[in-house]
Amino acid sequence: MKGDVIVMLAMLAMVQFMVQPSEALSCTDVDLLLGPCLNYLKFGGKPPQDCCKGLERLEAAVTTQVDRQAACNCCKIAARTFQIREDTASELPDICGVKISIHIDPNVDCSTVSLYQSYK
Repeated sequence: MKGDVIVMLAMLAMVQFMVQPSEALSCTDVDLLLGPCLNYLKFGGKPPQDCCKGLERLEAAVTTQVDRQAACNCCKIAARTFQIREDTASELPDICGVKISIHIDPNVDCSTVSLYQSYK
């Protein structure tokens, strides 16, 4: 738990760094954007506003199929690493009002994520 809090605080401190559309998307980028969502994804409750903003920024950053699949794989790894609840992860786009093209799911097949796909 203490390690999760430290990771989350580091992510929150660096969340101001935005992903530029011309840059390749990395797991660090995804982690920074979704860092504010970690407590919600693990424990439920209400996601903070910075979480929803990060989700919006992530969707805006994944402009190619390669980026979407890369972001999907990053989310898949994070879901396993941080033991994210599947129910909170699946509800997050609706709660934030964001149509997103990737799942935060430890079991998703990221090779099936396409450029024009939207889950919520």
